[in-house]
Amino acid sequence: MEKIDKLDRKILSILSKNARIPFKDVATECGVSRAAIHQRVQRLIEDGVITGSGFDVNPKSLGYSTCTYVGLNLERGNMYKKVVERVLLIHEVVECHFTTGPYTMLLKLYAKDNEQLMDLLNNQLQSIPGVVSTETLISLEQSVKREIPVKIDE
Repeated sequence: MEKIDKLDRKILSILSKNARIPFKDVATECGVSRAAIHQRVQRLIEDGVITGSGFDVNPKSLGYSTCTYVGLNLERGNMYKKVVERVLLIHEVVECHFTTGPYTMLLKLYAKDNEQLMDLLNNQLQSIPGVVSTETLISLEQSVKREIPVKIDE
């Protein structure tokens, strides 16, 4: 990954606030040409600095009213990759992390209701070979969701 300069940071700061802003507006705000912005953004994508873009869909609009975090404990930590292969087949799981602390893995998933959540836990997650226990935490409200801030003066 190449060094990120002040202009890259300014571009990232602008795009992290509004990924749909036209490059011409980014160029105006940065005081450079639209072509320069396009080239910079393309390089940032190729270098893995920008890892995605898109729309956030509100899960509730699709009927998923329950956001849940599930801690998984595995028989052995080296089973992680095999468990991930199975977790990928459960479409309600939107995040999966290999963690330190009380759980081997931490998942974020959405369920339409408690009945579906119970099915996801009992019949899908707990039936994965290597999973020895789960702990479920239901999110009552998401108070903060944001990207890491991009400081321009670094």
